[in-house]
Amino acid sequence: MEARFNYYGTATGQKFSKHINSAGRAAEGSGVPSATVHLVLLRVSQINGCGMCTDMHYKDAVHAGEQPERLNLVAAWRDATAFTDAERAALELAEEGTRIADAAGGVSDEVWANAAKHYDEEQLAGLVSTIAVINAYNRMNVITRVPAGSYRPGQW
Repeated sequence: MEARFNYYGTATGQKFSKHINSAGRAAEGSGVPSATVHLVLLRVSQINGCGMCTDMHYKDAVHAGEQPERLNLVAAWRDATAFTDAERAALELAEEGTRIADAAGGVSDEVWANAAKHYDEEQLAGLVSTIAVINAYNRMNVITRVPAGSYRPGQW
């Protein structure tokens, strides 16, 4: 598989990437545990079918010390005992926030209330920001068909 074109090699792609990277960094320091952020990034990328981001976030999570066994269960988190209640709430928020078109009304009040039981407002802002940014990256990579498999942790 080859990319349709080198989006990131264009002036517009570089400028947009710079700004979206800055937006992604805004969530840093929100208090969301980094392990949770890795799980959310991976799950959203799986839902959107972004091979590039799935590859990158799996490898980055392992590099950061996450257990591959847990990462292998992210797609089936509802049926896995490997996740805390707080991680489950973040994954559920990430799924509904990603599948907005599939759920009438977007994120349900129940899902939001569950997330709010585990995260304060700063952390919720961090989760929402993380979900929004990874959805944007997934869409850029899926539209341009960026291939997966060659990412190395710390590459970007």
